[in-house]
Amino acid sequence: MDALIVAHGLQKYFGTFHVLQDIDFSIRKGEVVCIIGPSGSGKSTFLRCINQLESIEGGYVSVDGEIAGYRRDGNHLYPLSDREVARQRQSVGMVFQRFHLFPHRTVLENIIEGPVGVQRRPKQQCAEEARALLKRVGLAHKADAYPGELSGGQQQRVAIARALAMKPKAMLFDEPTSALDPELVGEVLGVMKELAATGTTMIVVTHELGFCREVADRVVFMDAGRIIETGTPAEILENPTNPRVKSFISAVL
Repeated sequence: MDALIVAHGLQKYFGTFHVLQDIDFSIRKGEVVCIIGPSGSGKSTFLRCINQLESIEGGYVSVDGEIAGYRRDGNHLYPLSDREVARQRQSVGMVFQRFHLFPHRTVLENIIEGPVGVQRRPKQQCAEEARALLKRVGLAHKADAYPGELSGGQQQRVAIARALAMKPKAMLFDEPTSALDPELVGEVLGVMKELAATGTTMIVVTHELGFCREVADRVVFMDAGRIIETGTPAEILENPTNPRVKSFISAVL
C-alpha cells in the first residue's frame, strides 16, 4: 500500500541547532505510529514540519502525493502561496498539548469555525456534523457549554472533534495528555483508541507507553534529532536492540 505521508531527508535548524537530521519516515493510510523519545529529541518539531507550522531547511514532506509547501514543475520546485499552503494544511489535523479553544465561543461554535470559515461549507450541515463528532467523543451534552466550563480532558476531546471536523486525511497528536491531570488522561486516550480502531491514520508523540503497546502498529524512537530505531511495539518496548532505546525504556517503564 502506498504511503500517505512521507518525509525524506528532512532537515530543520533553529539557528545553528540542528533539530532534525536526515529524517526518513512514512506512514500508510490507516496506520497508527507512536513516536517516543526524550524531551528535546525533535518529536514535536517533526509533527509541526509535517503540518507546515515550521519551515523545512532540507529534504521534503509529502502528504497524499503532494509535496508540502511546494509544487513540482519538471525538476524544479516552486514555493506555494499562503493560500495554497493553507489548503494543504487542511489535509492534516493536529491536536496540541494545550487545547487552544476560543474561550468566548461555545463548544459547537469552536468546532464549526474551521469548516464554515475556512472550507466555506454550509453552517447547518457543519453543525450537524459537529454534534455527531461530539457524540463520538462523549460530549454530546456539552455543545452549548463554553471551554471554561469544561475539564481539561473534556477540552482536549473538543479539540480532537474540532480537528476531525475538517475531514483530514491524517491526525497528528503532540503529547495530547501531557497537560492533563492524571485522572483525566484515560478519557482522552479512550477517544484516540476509538479513532485508531476505526481506521484513522495517526501519528502520536506520547510518553504513554501503555497506549503505544495497545494501539500502535509501529513505534519510532527519536533522539537528538534522529530516528534511532523503529519497529513493532513488542520489538521497541520489550526487546529493543539499540542501547540508547534500551536505557530509555528501562527508565520510564
